[in-house]
This record gives sequence, C-alpha cells and structure tokens, in this order.
Amino acid sequence: MIAGNIFRWIGSLFTDFLFLPFDWLRLTLAKGNAGWWTSNAVNWIFVLILFVLLGYWMKESVRFLKEGTEDRA
Repeated sequence: MIAGNIFRWIGSLFTDFLFLPFDWLRLTLAKGNAGWWTSNAVNWIFVLILFVLLGYWMKESVRFLKEGTEDRA
C-alpha cells in the first residue's frame, strides 16, 4: 500500500507541478502566437547547461593534467 502511494505521489508531482511549463508552452503554441525563441526555450536551457558542464569538465581536466594525477595509459 505504501509503495502504491509513493508512485501515485511521484505521478502527481510530475503531472501537476513539473509539467506545468510544458502545458503552458503547448497551449501557447496551439494558439499560434509563439515565436521561434519561445518554442525552443527548453532546448536553449539544455544547451546552456551543457556548455556550463563542459567548461567545468575542461577546467578540471586541465587541473588534473597540471597536477600530474591524470590517469594515463
């Protein structure tokens, strides 16, 4: 019974809260008054996150290379 409640709570979390921006975007696009930037906003957010993480990864890679602790085969 408890496991069923947990899965219902997770389903409610996604459908009632986390997907609200996507529902708004779907309704806005259905009206036809959204531009290209609005319809691709989620993609741009993901690309921005990707670039931030890539920059962090490269910075750490250079740090390990300078310290000589990088695993070389």
